[in-house]
Amino acid sequence: MKIPERRIELFTAADAEDRFGGPATGDEKAMLVGVLEAQRATLRLKCAGLGPESATRSVPPSSLSLLGLVRHLADVERRWFRSVLAGEDVELRFSSPEVPEGDFDGAGPEPGVVAESWAAWDSEVAFARAFVADAPHLDVAGDDGWRGTVSLRWVLVHMIEEYARHNGHADLIRERIDGAVGV
Repeated sequence: MKIPERRIELFTAADAEDRFGGPATGDEKAMLVGVLEAQRATLRLKCAGLGPESATRSVPPSSLSLLGLVRHLADVERRWFRSVLAGEDVELRFSSPEVPEGDFDGAGPEPGVVAESWAAWDSEVAFARAFVADAPHLDVAGDDGWRGTVSLRWVLVHMIEEYARHNGHADLIRERIDGAVGV
């Protein structure tokens, strides 16, 4: 009789292990970008294979959902890279002072909402990637009403923390939806 090594089996995607292929030594910018890319790929993996189910709420009264996390992280990417560092005068896509929880509360199961949410996240990640690639160094800075002056270095570290925290939430939400758990 085989004794199980784990309570559950992990779900994976074909490219799941490629997430952690960034450098572990050398250039600081390349390392930070590699870790952030792994976190972004982890979010996508945790949402893989889901459509409207991605709007399933975690546990009442929380409004957390996988789709809400995608929308939230699209807004976070937009805020730090496009608004603060690039200095663009843009509003967040899903949240506003009038609807501060719009990222989560507006994450409904309608196919159009799901598609719009992923398109927004993809667009903001693409902008951030281009901005970072074009930045001459990590001391590029922008002004933020909350933190004051922040560097690209600080934003990259903050984004890694933001994704890592929310990927932990995503693990639990995905397990609630279909029992799938990933690393």
